[in-house]
Amino acid sequence: MVAGPAEGARPEDQRVGDPLVDTHGRVHRDLRISLTDRCSLRCTYCMPEQGNEWLAKTSILTLDEIERVARVAAADGITTFRLTGGEPLLRTDIVEIVRRLAAITGPDGRPVDIAMTTNGIRLRELLPGLVDAGLNRLNISIDTLRPDRFRDLTRRDRLDDVRDGIAAAAASTLRPLKLNAVAMRDVNDDELVDLVEFAVAHDAQMRFIEQMPLDAGHTWDRARMVTQDEILQKLAARWTLTPVPGRGGAPAARWTLDGGPHTVGVIASVTAPFCGDCDRLRLTADGQLRNCLFSTTEYDLLPALRGGDERTASQIDGMLRSCVRGKLPGHAINDPSFLQPARGMNAIGG
Repeated sequence: MVAGPAEGARPEDQRVGDPLVDTHGRVHRDLRISLTDRCSLRCTYCMPEQGNEWLAKTSILTLDEIERVARVAAADGITTFRLTGGEPLLRTDIVEIVRRLAAITGPDGRPVDIAMTTNGIRLRELLPGLVDAGLNRLNISIDTLRPDRFRDLTRRDRLDDVRDGIAAAAASTLRPLKLNAVAMRDVNDDELVDLVEFAVAHDAQMRFIEQMPLDAGHTWDRARMVTQDEILQKLAARWTLTPVPGRGGAPAARWTLDGGPHTVGVIASVTAPFCGDCDRLRLTADGQLRNCLFSTTEYDLLPALRGGDERTASQIDGMLRSCVRGKLPGHAINDPSFLQPARGMNAIGG
C-alpha cells in the first residue's frame, strides 16, 4: 500500500502522482488494457457468430497512445497492466506493446507487472517473443476439454491450438499460470473436475468464473449460471478444499487441493461480489476508461490523446481521477434496477 498523507486526501484534492483513491477508500493499482475488440473465437456467452459491429480502426488506440496512458497511470500508482481483448494476440504489434509497457517503472523505481489474458491460439508462435519482451504472467481461457463441445461453444474448431498454447506456457518460465473457464449449466458443468486435473497436470491454477451478464446479445439467464457453491460442491467430491487466506484485491477466492501445493480459484462476481476490495480500472481498445466491468459510464481519453495539447499527461491524469471518483460501491447485479452494459465483454476487455 502506498503510504503518506496523499492516500488519505479527498479524491477531488489529489494531484498528479498521488495514489488513485476513490470516494470509498479503495486504492487502484491495476489497469486492464483492451487492445482490440476482435477475437478468433465466437464464444456463445460473449458474442454472436455473425453480424458483429467492430470498432472503427481509426478509433483503436495506437502503441504510442497506449504507452502514454500507461506512463501516467504508473506515475499515479498503477503497478499491474493486464492486456486483454477481444483477443490481444491478434494485434500485430503485441510483442512491442509488451516491450514498451514492461520498460515503465513506478515512482519507487520498480518495473510494472505485465500480465495477459488470451485464448492461447497464437501463443506457441508468439510466446518466446513475449517472454523476451517482459511478459510476467498469463491467463489462458479454456472452457471445455471436449472437441465437440469446444466447436459448439466457440463456433470454431481450434481446441488443439488452445491446448498447444497451454502446453507452451506450461513449459515456459511464466508463473503463476492460470486457466480460466466460465462454468455453464448443461454445457461444461460435468467437466469441472476434469478441467482442474488438466490444470494441475500443466502446473497451472484452474479458475472458474460465474457467468455474468456481459454477452453482446443480452441473453444472460441467471438460472443458467453455475454458482460458486455448486462449483465447490462438485470439486469437494474429489478433493479436500481448504480456503486460502489473504485474497486482497484479487478477483478469485482460492482453495488448496488436498492441502496443496495446487489451488483452484472461483470468481463469483454474481453470488459473492468482491467490490469492496476492487482495485481495478479498465481501458477499452477505443480509449474509454471504465471504473467497473458493469459500468454504464465511460470516460473518453481520445480528445486528450489526439488533441495536440502539450498538457496531455495532466489531462490523462485528470481523466483517471474523474473515473476513479465516479466509481460506485458495487456493481448492483443483484439489484432489480441493474442495467446490463451496452457493450459486450469483447468490447469492454476482461
